[in-house]
Amino acid sequence: MPDTKTRRRTVARAAALALPLAIGLLGGTVTPAQATTASPSPLSCQGKTIDTKAPIHYRTETLVNAPLSKIWRLQTDVERWPSWQEPVLSNERLDWGPLRKNSRFRWTTPAPPTATTPATTLSITSTVHQLQRGKCIRWSGPAIGEGLGIDNGIHVWNFTEVKGGVLVRTEENWSGAQVEADVPTATKFLGWGLEAWLKDLKATAESHC
Repeated sequence: MPDTKTRRRTVARAAALALPLAIGLLGGTVTPAQATTASPSPLSCQGKTIDTKAPIHYRTETLVNAPLSKIWRLQTDVERWPSWQEPVLSNERLDWGPLRKNSRFRWTTPAPPTATTPATTLSITSTVHQLQRGKCIRWSGPAIGEGLGIDNGIHVWNFTEVKGGVLVRTEENWSGAQVEADVPTATKFLGWGLEAWLKDLKATAESHC
């Protein structure tokens, strides 16, 4: 079990993360929004997508003015995520070598409190199912915390070189009875997390280019 100081840091981080999310839920300026209002074809990697039937899903994208090689390295060097993503508390590879199909990693992130769940730290065990170097990644896995659980999340990333940089697109779904009990709130949390991830990826990749 974590010591008292670690618990306090986790709660503090969760509270800090909860504030912008709460603003979003109240209709403030940081409300996450789907990248498109239409229903485009789901993102895929080697023909595989998210669970399109899942009620909780979110898709977004951003243009990153940086070399594809740098963006790809940041995204696939998962053990270094905590160095550039504030919400990632830890990340460890459960195998060795470059990230590839069947690679597994376990990472932790704080989850803010909701009306029905306490603030907690989620432990996520992800398995890579598809990966095409410089093009796409698809992984999935459960997230488990005290008083909160996501049975499975499927996450797809696409990277496309375009004029002005690299278009990074991402789409994810969650499934499980607990999160599906409040789809709007779960979708807000998922959306906020993906928007923050892209913001951090863009800022880090574009620095010192």
